[in-house]
Amino acid sequence: MDLDTHFARRAREIEPKPMDPNSLTEREYLRQFAARPGMFIGFTSVRGVTCFLDGYDYAAHRSGGPGLDGFRDWLLANHLQRQSSFAWPGLIKQIALPEWDFVTDLSPQQEIRILEVLFDLLDRFLAEFETVG
Repeated sequence: MDLDTHFARRAREIEPKPMDPNSLTEREYLRQFAARPGMFIGFTSVRGVTCFLDGYDYAAHRSGGPGLDGFRDWLLANHLQRQSSFAWPGLIKQIALPEWDFVTDLSPQQEIRILEVLFDLLDRFLAEFETVG
């Protein structure tokens, strides 16, 4: 199964409701993205998703929003409990595939695993941020 098929099936299961993006919280907006990343970026891949999220973070900062501030530190504190020089995309890969060597090409199943972990952890981080903020 390819990534777009996997996420299309997932979207049907959770039935995201179309909404005006301006009325959504950051968490709601990124949940919409997570349900169907291919609809936002044209195809689904780890690289495409992380590039979209990096752009989202940059745009949020340009408009005065928090973006993904604290996400990397949150991942280190809550899921790795050790230091790392990786940016958040590398940390997600470490968490999702602890035995992966970072050299071997990812299989479609590994990409699905990484994206599932990314979307789950991002949602948890944003939920915690909403509670605190």
